[in-house]
This record gives sequence, structure tokens and C-alpha cells, in this order.
Amino acid sequence: MTIDRDDAAELAVLRATFSVDDGAEPALGWEAVAAFEAGHGIVLPEPYRTFVAEIADGSSSGPPEYGLLPLAKLPSDWGGDQRDRDLSKPFPLTEAWLWEDDADPDLDTDERLEQVDDHGSIVLGTDGCAMNWHLIVSGAHRGHVWQVTDVGAVPFGAQFGFTTAEPGFAGWVRHWASGKPWYDAEAGHVRHDG
Repeated sequence: MTIDRDDAAELAVLRATFSVDDGAEPALGWEAVAAFEAGHGIVLPEPYRTFVAEIADGSSSGPPEYGLLPLAKLPSDWGGDQRDRDLSKPFPLTEAWLWEDDADPDLDTDERLEQVDDHGSIVLGTDGCAMNWHLIVSGAHRGHVWQVTDVGAVPFGAQFGFTTAEPGFAGWVRHWASGKPWYDAEAGHVRHDG
């Protein structure tokens, strides 16, 4: 996974996967991407950065189930106030967290939930029922894709378990384009390093 420079092989996969004929939206261009980054105090991780600048700004055909959202858009069922989102603050997690099972008395669960939803990520799209995919744009997991649901959050990539996919945006797209279920590895095999 390369997040600080573009990778020709990853971009070739993205170009082959997305086309205007298949529901892709026109790319934003570098000027619009630079303005978004300056306005939020971040630099988008590669290859997503080049993707939205040169290939497409979202796609109605997915991934995920309800399509890839344009940069800075949120799913129609987003419960929070978009103005509270701060992309420059680090995404708070580095390993899976099921908040329904968390009994840590020192943890303010509501505050941490707000940080998971509002800090350091853009929302790539939704599989419905509050199952949203986030691309981490600041913090220790910058460049990784996470699924955030109403009961927990898990990083996506083979090194975290439950999937055979490569990590990052290109690995996430490649996995979807191959027609595999998101979580296609043996249940119970979870590693938390990364």
C-alpha cells in the first residue's frame, strides 16, 4: 500500500474499474483537490488523491453497495452534523473496536464514537443500515479503509483478518471489482497489527 505517491499499477486498476459509461462521475481536477485539501488541512492519501483528481469523483455503480460517494459528500442517512467533521484531527482507532462489548470504565464511549465518525476520515459510501466505509486521511491509519457501523468499527485488509483483500483504497476497490464478498476469509482469524 503506497499512500504518499501514486502507483502506476494501482491507478491502472482504478482506471480499468471506473468509467463514465458505468456510472462514474467526472474527475474533479487537481485544482479542486488542492482547494479541498487546503480547506481541511490535509493531504489525501494516494491512490485516492489521484483517483478523484484524474479518474472519477464517485460512481453510482459502487463500491460499496449504494455507490462511491463524491469527495466531501455523506450518505443520505448520515446522522451527524457535517459541520462537526474535522478531517485534520487524527482518526482515533488502530484496531477493531466493538463499542457494545467495551466495558472500559475509563473510556468515554460517546466521545470516542463522535471521534470515529467525525475525525480524520472521508466517507467513501454505504452498504446501507449505517454500514459506512471510511478512508482514513489523518492519524496512524492514514490510507486504510475502515467499515464503521452502528455497533463497531473494523479496518479492512488481510493483515486485520476476515478478508483476503490488500489494504487501502486500491485493494478495497480491487476486492469489490473481483466480485468477492467483503469478508471472505475464515471467521475467527483476526490480527490487530498495523
